[in-house]
Amino acid sequence: MEPKLIIHGGAGLALSDPQQASIVRASLAKVVTEVRTALEKGLSAVEATVLAVTYLEDDPLFNAGTGSVLQQDGQIRMSAGLMDGAQGHFSAVINVSAVQNPILLARALQDSPDRVLSETGSHYLARELALPPYDPTTLKRLQEWVEQKQTGIAKAAGAVTMGTVGAVALDRQGHLSAATSTGGRGFERNGRVSDSAQPAGNYANRYAAVSCTGIGEDIIDEGAAVRIVVRVTDGLSLSEALEKTMAEARVAGRDYGVIALDSQGSVGWDKNTPILLAAYTSDTEVGFSF
Repeated sequence: MEPKLIIHGGAGLALSDPQQASIVRASLAKVVTEVRTALEKGLSAVEATVLAVTYLEDDPLFNAGTGSVLQQDGQIRMSAGLMDGAQGHFSAVINVSAVQNPILLARALQDSPDRVLSETGSHYLARELALPPYDPTTLKRLQEWVEQKQTGIAKAAGAVTMGTVGAVALDRQGHLSAATSTGGRGFERNGRVSDSAQPAGNYANRYAAVSCTGIGEDIIDEGAAVRIVVRVTDGLSLSEALEKTMAEARVAGRDYGVIALDSQGSVGWDKNTPILLAAYTSDTEVGFSF
C-alpha cells in the first residue's frame, strides 16, 4: 500500500497577507514531507499522525500546544484526540494544561482501559509519564487575551484561521489513523470542551479517517467526522461522503472544514469556511487546499 498523509492547521477567514500564506504553506509542507518519509520507511499510521500533530503543536503559528489561545480566566486548556482505525480505539485528553504536547497524552491512553481523561486525570497522567511542566503561552496569544479582557468581546465564531491542527494517515499495511489537537476557541467559558477530543471531530475505522477543524459546536452538532466515516463504511466513495455531509452542513449553517483519507488511498477535504489550511502528499509532491 502506498502511504498517504493529509494535515491541517485550521479553518476560518481567508488570509489577507500573501506572505503569511507562504509562511503557513512552508510550515505545513515541512511537516508533510518529514512524516511522509517516515511512513515510507514503515512508520505506522498511528505514530505518523501523532508525529505530525506533535510538530504542529510545537509551531506557534497554530492554536494547539505552543501558541494555544487563552480561556476567559487567562488559562490555557488544551484538548487532543487520537483514533486508531485498525483497532477501533479512540483516546483523548480534555482541557489539559502545562504540557507541551497534548497529543502524547492521548497516545499514551490508546491501550488503556480508561481512554478519555479530563483536566485532573490528564494532569496526573502527565506526571506518570514524567513529562516536564511546560508553559505554552506566547506573547501574541497573551496580547489577544488582554485585548479581549479589556473589551469583553471575544473574536467572532469562525474568525480564527490558524487554529486547530490535525493529521490523517494511511500506512503501508493499509491502516488508517486520525489525530487532532486544539487550544480551543479563545476567550470561551472556562472549561469549555472542544470537538477535537470527541469522535465528532476526530474519527477513523478500517475504511476511512477524518479530522475536523472550525467551529467546534457546529462539528459536534453534525457529528461530522463519524458521519463521513460511516457513509464510506456503508458504501459511498470518500468524495461522495464528503459532498453529502458538507452539503447538509451548509443547509444547517455550520462552519467547519474536514480532511480525510480512505483505505484505498483517496485523499479528500472540504469546507464551509472561506479557507481551510491543509497540505497533503501526492506522489513526491506536496499539494495544498489554499
